Amino acid sequence: MTERLSLSTHAARNLATTTKSVPQMQGISPRWLLRLLPWVQVSAGTYRVNRRLTYNLGDGLVTCVNTGSQISVIPAELAELPPLRGLDDPGVLEGIAARFVQREYAPGEVIVAAGDPLDRVIVVAHGKVSRVGTGEYGAENVLGVLAGGRFVGDRALLGTDGSWEYSVRAVTPVTVLVLAASDIAELTSRSESLRAHLAEYERAPAPPSNASGEAAIDLASGHDGEPVLPGTFVDYELAPREYELSVAQTRLRVHTRVADLYSEPMDQVEQQVRLTVEALLERREHDLLNNPDHGLLHNADLRQRIPTRSGPPTPDDLDELLARRRKSRFFLAHPRTIAAFGRECTRRGIYPQVITHEGARVQAWRGVPIFPSDKIAISPSGTSSILCMRTGEADEGVIGLHRTGLQDEVRPGVSVRFMGVDGKGILSYLVSAYHSAAVLVPDALGVLENVEVAR
Repeated sequence: MTERLSLSTHAARNLATTTKSVPQMQGISPRWLLRLLPWVQVSAGTYRVNRRLTYNLGDGLVTCVNTGSQISVIPAELAELPPLRGLDDPGVLEGIAARFVQREYAPGEVIVAAGDPLDRVIVVAHGKVSRVGTGEYGAENVLGVLAGGRFVGDRALLGTDGSWEYSVRAVTPVTVLVLAASDIAELTSRSESLRAHLAEYERAPAPPSNASGEAAIDLASGHDGEPVLPGTFVDYELAPREYELSVAQTRLRVHTRVADLYSEPMDQVEQQVRLTVEALLERREHDLLNNPDHGLLHNADLRQRIPTRSGPPTPDDLDELLARRRKSRFFLAHPRTIAAFGRECTRRGIYPQVITHEGARVQAWRGVPIFPSDKIAISPSGTSSILCMRTGEADEGVIGLHRTGLQDEVRPGVSVRFMGVDGKGILSYLVSAYHSAAVLVPDALGVLENVEVAR
């Protein structure tokens, strides 16, 4: 063995003070959504969005509304179904609306098959379905495509025997509201006004209609002289949406032995709290996008959700998002989706603008920046979504909601509260974050859906 003439570096290291980094965490992301949303203080824990009444009768569509991931039909809109047209009984319409059941179908799934009993009313709340019949030589024949607000099977309201003359098949991921014949029969048996109205509808001749099958409307124009001016008023939603602050919490535990003996050169409790708060803020952004109740992906108005034209995200698709809203502040997409958009631009010989925001260089389209967020999921089939939004109360946009001024607050809306020491000498801290988001008017938020990122 060679004789060592000096102290080895391994032994010397045991007596040396190393230069250390603070604990690192790979899960910390830029969290652009938290940085870009204007935050509104919600002192009472609830924020109410008062809106003008937004649906119209007489357009031939049954308008549906969504509260988070739950979709329902507006009772008054059921008057768009021909057998219920002219029914002026709010209680009956509310009872019918409450019986609709929400169902989801994937592309290609058959919702009803030709020849099945005509035992349900189907309202297409979101997505597209096709009516498929049999051609002259036995081949399938697409009779038409129906999108949000259209309906089929309305004659099931009459309770007469019959069958479906065509199949109904999902073209895109689709959400439908279904009213079963058994519910129709029960409601009819309990309501004299509904029975009388349906009986009168069966006896009456078909009402006059226009080329689109809609009820005829008497119009007059070109007045002169002194016509009587029409009167109007601004109506409001009777049950405005209220957003309650959501909470994300965890209990941080640190043994007193660790806190006492191993807090040099870095305070162990401080670093544990810092990393826990970072994880909680990551969860906050995830909830603001994906929470079934207040998440933006679930609260985009059904009429503001659009499919791509061809699958991948194209400049045409982003133009469609921009065209549907004024003062768009930014896009938000998964980094892989942004890369897919870049590939489509390169394929067309288009080079998106690059802008600098808070020291970071990001792509932009038509001057609107496209910020990344890994909280927007990519499905197993390789599809994702792109959000486009207007922000701020002044512009009737999207806002973040939080409550500041909390006891033991370490960040706006985030508190770390000491809970004591248990019998095993373990320190406990309650770490809480309160937050929500609100879409003030429907066109403030748009979503490009079913974006293919792998092609």
